[in-house]
Amino acid sequence: MQTEFTIATRGPGLTEFTREVRAWLTGQGDGLLTLFLRHTSCSLVIQENADPEVQDDLAEFFARLVPPGDAPSMAWIRHTYEGPDDMPAHIKAALLPVSLSIPVAGGVPCLGTWQGIYLFEHRSRPHTRRVAAHFA
Repeated sequence: MQTEFTIATRGPGLTEFTREVRAWLTGQGDGLLTLFLRHTSCSLVIQENADPEVQDDLAEFFARLVPPGDAPSMAWIRHTYEGPDDMPAHIKAALLPVSLSIPVAGGVPCLGTWQGIYLFEHRSRPHTRRVAAHFA
């Protein structure tokens, strides 16, 4: 069984789509869910969904780890024609996963109590992102 999730981001940061995944899996049995991100400037992560400060702190950490391309420390970047946020977004996507494998039992993802599935947008403006999903 396959589908594709379309996720609208609001710019940099984490956008949770656990609810959509759960709804799609309803009524299914046991198996493995694979999520694959069809973009090179964002990532997929499983992260805490109880306290939004966790997502804010993660976004801030990665912004500090890989600053915008027009920051003096990033003067070495050659790929600049798509804007100062593009190459740093590619670097962040190379550091974080673009696919996830999640066990499913009785049609329910085997996530921990405080875990959620997130798209981590690395570009500085909103985007519409696509995540391919396969359940078997």
